[in-house]
Amino acid sequence: MHAAQMAEEFPVAGVDSDALEAVRLMATQRLPGIVVTDRSGCPCSILPASQVVRFLVPGYVQDDPSLAGVLSESMADRVADRLAGKTVRDLLPEDSAELPTVHSDDTIVEVAAIMARLRCPLVAVLDGGKLSGVITASRLLELALH
Repeated sequence: MHAAQMAEEFPVAGVDSDALEAVRLMATQRLPGIVVTDRSGCPCSILPASQVVRFLVPGYVQDDPSLAGVLSESMADRVADRLAGKTVRDLLPEDSAELPTVHSDDTIVEVAAIMARLRCPLVAVLDGGKLSGVITASRLLELALH
């Protein structure tokens, strides 16, 4: 099976799109992440949901998780405030890692290898340099188990 056969339509967000709207899209559709495109519509990054969570948790709590117990639950109520006025670009990791992409003729093993190496829950499938779909880890596992 090739990547083109595994790929599904998947929402994308522009790098300059509103962060809150992108996160709402991920939350309402329970997406493991979202493909981020540049102004020309080409994939330029993947924003995993785990990166959004990392953005929302204060750095001092990430450094010392025991401090999480002193934060009130109202912090969770302020998630939207933390995202207000931000773009998707603001949520992306500073150390831009390799873009998780595969070619439409790549095999299931090649797709799995990219996901595993980059520890990314989804990959963008490119056909002639254009985004033709996305393969999520759950889709890959579903197909591998059949």
